[in-house]
Amino acid sequence: MYFSPVAIAILEPFSGISGDMTLGALIHVGLDPEWLRALPGRLGLADVGVRIADVQRGMIACKKVDFDIPEQPHGRHIEEIRTLVGEAPIPPRVRALASQAFTAIAEEEGEIHGVSADEVHLHEVGAVDAILDVVGAIWGLSELGVSRVCCGTISLGDGFVKAAHGILPVPAPATLRLLEGHAVRPGPEGAGELVTPTGAALVKVLSSGAPPSRYIPRRSGYGAGSKDLLGRANALRITLADDAPVGDGGVERLVLLATDVDDMSPELVAGSAEIVRGAGALDVVLTATQMKKGRGGTRIEALVREDDVARIEALLFAHTTTLGIRRAVVERHALPRERRVVDVLGHAVRVKVATLPNGGFRAKPEFDDVRAVAQATGRTLGDVASLALAEAERDR
Repeated sequence: MYFSPVAIAILEPFSGISGDMTLGALIHVGLDPEWLRALPGRLGLADVGVRIADVQRGMIACKKVDFDIPEQPHGRHIEEIRTLVGEAPIPPRVRALASQAFTAIAEEEGEIHGVSADEVHLHEVGAVDAILDVVGAIWGLSELGVSRVCCGTISLGDGFVKAAHGILPVPAPATLRLLEGHAVRPGPEGAGELVTPTGAALVKVLSSGAPPSRYIPRRSGYGAGSKDLLGRANALRITLADDAPVGDGGVERLVLLATDVDDMSPELVAGSAEIVRGAGALDVVLTATQMKKGRGGTRIEALVREDDVARIEALLFAHTTTLGIRRAVVERHALPRERRVVDVLGHAVRVKVATLPNGGFRAKPEFDDVRAVAQATGRTLGDVASLALAEAERDR
């Protein structure tokens, strides 16, 4: 049986972010080192060694991850990476997010160089260490039971960097595009490149936005960058945290954003809702409505935290045809809840557990996990869900 009450992983890239820094920080907050050492074998990358070291950056103890890699092709095309990740025995959600990360890099590189994503040869990003960084970071967060990732303001560095296409300004063009929509800052002066394309891609596919204004830290750790910069900690901090309880009997102040559209296809409306939901909206509801002149339309309502209003509104303006968004301050009474991870037929299933006012509890397994276990074991969805609920009941 597994148990993890951790709801949030907060990335704090005060000195940038890269894949190996992320792995180091995950090890520091509790990811099993032996799990990481076994990762190359799971991906079919033979003879790759994993070194995990205790180092200091700016007088802060950190974990440093390096891969010892035999002679390999210098990079790969996106289709080669998709095949490698697609054939590996990894959880479906990890596979999907890893594929999204590499696809995002290829698309941005292709747009910058005026070619299709499939034509892009990913030099540094297609190398073995980058593949291990991306898959390892996404899978490692899942292993720790994290259900949401947030990211603070990202320090970009300065100056120039030598890449396969020559000398480029920091941040590199594709890296900057991957970070669109996230809070960044230049510098510090003389830092050089602080954000790698793999680090930026991880932020793009994992982060739901800025950290919450209130949370309960549980564990924190630091992943070391390659450079040991004088007088400054070149590291990424990851904090594992729970959502902070809201005040006055569970009542919290939120903002309801609402807009009506009548000139979008149902697929585009649904896709826009998924983007908003993935960006950190607490709830998104689509309701059929009647517009002027009898036209059928859809009302999009997003429930968001006050700190997220401007960011979610910007996404609604960008991804829908709306010309205006209504705001209403609302109060929500939410039950206390926690997230557990239980063992079902040898597989991990996340379960959301809510405490009722009478002291009882209500539990709901994550459907993606239930479906993955059902596919792996041949059991029905109902059987897997019932087993997960029984395990959660035993763990009370």
